[in-house]
Amino acid sequence: MNLSTPNSNDATLTFNRSKSVVPMSGLCSRCIDGCRGNCEVFRATFRGREVIYPGPFGQITAGADKNYPVDYSHLNIQGYALGGAGLPGGLEANSDTAVFPAVSTETEYGWDIKVKMRMPVFTGALGSTEIARKNWEHFAVGAAISGVTLVCGENVCGIDPGLELNADHKITKSPEMDRRIEIYKRYHRGYGELLVQMNVEDTRLGVAEYVVDKHGLQTIELKWGQGAKCIGGEIKVHSLERALELQKRGYIITPDPSSPVAQAAYKEGAIKEFERHSRLGFVSEEGFLAEVARLRKLGFKRITLKTGAYSLRELAMAIKWGSKAQIDLLTIDGAPGGTGMSPWRMMEEWGIPSLYIHSAAYDFCQKLTARGERVPDIAFAGGFSSEDGVFKALALGSPFVKAICMGRALMIPGMVGKNIAEWIQKNDLPKTVSQYGNTAEEIFVSYEAVKDLVGDAEIKNIPLGAIGIYSYSDKIRVGLQQLMAGSRCFNLSSISRRELMSLTEECTRVTGIPYVMDAYREEAEAILNS
Repeated sequence: MNLSTPNSNDATLTFNRSKSVVPMSGLCSRCIDGCRGNCEVFRATFRGREVIYPGPFGQITAGADKNYPVDYSHLNIQGYALGGAGLPGGLEANSDTAVFPAVSTETEYGWDIKVKMRMPVFTGALGSTEIARKNWEHFAVGAAISGVTLVCGENVCGIDPGLELNADHKITKSPEMDRRIEIYKRYHRGYGELLVQMNVEDTRLGVAEYVVDKHGLQTIELKWGQGAKCIGGEIKVHSLERALELQKRGYIITPDPSSPVAQAAYKEGAIKEFERHSRLGFVSEEGFLAEVARLRKLGFKRITLKTGAYSLRELAMAIKWGSKAQIDLLTIDGAPGGTGMSPWRMMEEWGIPSLYIHSAAYDFCQKLTARGERVPDIAFAGGFSSEDGVFKALALGSPFVKAICMGRALMIPGMVGKNIAEWIQKNDLPKTVSQYGNTAEEIFVSYEAVKDLVGDAEIKNIPLGAIGIYSYSDKIRVGLQQLMAGSRCFNLSSISRRELMSLTEECTRVTGIPYVMDAYREEAEAILNS
């Protein structure tokens, strides 16, 4: 089985000359002196560290394409020809009541003070990346009108060109953070929420104090990591002056912009960009519990935690300590994850893949529950993009999983919608779009639904990327309703692990979900023997 391609990939804009490639190294089996490229070794020969990242950096999203031995595609969904649970008002299931539009996809999360969402999906952390900044209006309005939670990621204040700090190096003004929060709030309609994420630098700068005092945010998220990488977040910086400014604010900048050697290389044009890195976090039970208590004292009603594809030890820490701290939501991100700003080989080769870490999370939650300990509400993340994946993850983690966190899948509709607006303006619609019409009203199937939601006067202010996210979210909602109806589950709490079957025995070993030829075998035999 070819699990990955270590020396060439579209994400890094590299390729092998030969069709014959050594599986482990990814090198062409016959490497010729005089080859004109363009494998990763070839390109790294003169561009060095730049080849670590997908590119063009900041203009793309990227997800690792390693083919794991077992993933969510190795699970299938059970369907039934009788029964029905969770119908509204306790209705009895029959052919007239048990119709798929009757399925409720609403969910909620929180230890005591709940947040309701219209669907069990929400965005991954959209932080200091250029993709998030320039598309924020589309993402924020789209999430707000769709009734789902939006996560504003790490380092937004720290890289804000308009950031103002006091003598204690704490934030007094962050126009970019203000913009992001205000856009979401303007269109928030009672479902979902905006929460801000914090890493080491954010904590030092006083992000929590700023967003609770100025904006009255009710939720803050601590971040231990993500599914794409085991180091802090990074962005690229294209000017020496900006690199020096961020270094002065306390960030790690590589190459060191204060170095005469780096400055000379930048002047000559060899170095065209610098990298801004966040620091590695270090966690302890005592420190974590103290930080949660501090944030509650600041006035936050809900504390959430995002953790990545670390070892099973860190997974146990997140669940156990989250239980002790009574956090409101724990998002568990599996490899390969990522939205394109992580080192490519790290995305491909680091961390516990989603199905494995999610199966372990269920097992750990079960163990604590059996001892009478309440675990936080759980969200799974790590490569989801469609309603079947959402269903499978909810079922695999039932009854603990309340929602699925999506990264690129909720970003793409925002970017597509934005681009359609530009193409309309330039009279340059591709045939893939123009086959449906030439105006937004004709092209977007959900245009009138959004217009009905926001009103005739406001619809002109809604960016088309937001309508794109609404349309995509509606596809997820209706598709999920259909899958749930087929499994006779008419609300989310009715979904259980029995709605799944493993297609391979290895998948059964990983997940604990019965092999397809064993699932419901006892019931089948009982019918045959009756």
